[in-house]
Amino acid sequence: MPIEGERRVPRLKVNYKPLNATEEIKALTADLIYAAVDNPSNAVEWALAEMMNEPDMLRKAVEEVDRVVGKDRLVQESDFPLLNYVKACAREAFRLHPIAPFNLPHVSTCDTTVAGYFIPKGTHVLLSRIGLGRNPKVWDDPLKFRPERHMGSAVVDLLETELRFISFSTGCRGCMGAPLGTAMTVMLLARLLQGFNWSVPVDLSSIDLSESPNHLFLAKALLAQTKPRLAAHLYTPH
Repeated sequence: MPIEGERRVPRLKVNYKPLNATEEIKALTADLIYAAVDNPSNAVEWALAEMMNEPDMLRKAVEEVDRVVGKDRLVQESDFPLLNYVKACAREAFRLHPIAPFNLPHVSTCDTTVAGYFIPKGTHVLLSRIGLGRNPKVWDDPLKFRPERHMGSAVVDLLETELRFISFSTGCRGCMGAPLGTAMTVMLLARLLQGFNWSVPVDLSSIDLSESPNHLFLAKALLAQTKPRLAAHLYTPH
């Protein structure tokens, strides 16, 4: 029985229609494509583009892979803890070249104040990936691709818990696929570095790092000159 003066919340009728197996598979596949493929591939493409313009940086990453893994086998997930510079390159690509301008929108559940700004309950909150990752108050020389800025800890992690930039977000609304996204990103970058020598094509002076005017992708498709650097049998699928 309601208390006198209490406002009663009307009950809402929800017409719930369960998904069939085909719809569920399509929805899960779409999530995997949008969340688990685009973000890692975008980061790796930008990392390779930046590193080809900095041969010493590229050489340092390749030397780390050779030292940790060698040339007799391919990089495995168990190697990741020792590939800190490779992870720093991927982390720097997430910082400087995010997949999208903004994070997914959230709604505040209560009145709060953040950095002196009052945010009323029910406000739609969007975090700027560009604004965070390229903030000169947080990052020295923020437009410079410099993986060394992430090498301060013993183990480099692609997840940024302090929201100085957004890789997979954080907290209870963070990406639940962060471990998978991390593994895909590091594996893709590490194996590309291990398997091929990368260089700027002879007819180009450098890789064009211009951003697309409508997106944050490379304005021009990445063109690179590559040469296999491992034994032939390692390129054959088993």
